[in-house]
Amino acid sequence: MKALTLKAASAALLAALVAGGALAQARAPLPAVHRSGPVEYLSGGIGADESAAIQSASRQWPLALEFAIKDRQRADFAADVKVRIRDARGDEVLQATSEGPFLLARLAPGSYAVEATLAGQTLSRKVNVKAEQSSREMFLWGADADKTRP
Repeated sequence: MKALTLKAASAALLAALVAGGALAQARAPLPAVHRSGPVEYLSGGIGADESAAIQSASRQWPLALEFAIKDRQRADFAADVKVRIRDARGDEVLQATSEGPFLLARLAPGSYAVEATLAGQTLSRKVNVKAEQSSREMFLWGADADKTRP
């Protein structure tokens, strides 16, 4: 009887540890929210936990940007990307340097021009932010944009 109770207690403890680990991973802290003019934003995603937390939170942000470098074999996340966002009138509403492969921005509904610059190479996109929806845009540079690789 004691062996059965010990096994049950061990199983319960193991289940609690597994559930607690999954809960801790789901609750990984998000990076700090910053402000550029009227726009709140956060950036980051270095490390699996922070990356997962940002991707999960992106559904609550009007605009999610993702940055990567593609070569023949794979795509790697990019960081230190300079981001500029202009509204439909051409006024700059956000200027920031992304601290990781993701940047989330709390923009008002409307049309925007987004420029993302990595290693002197600028990619541009037009994005439409709609009320109560999240827009997502991927910026993908070629391997020549990664000056850290041999």
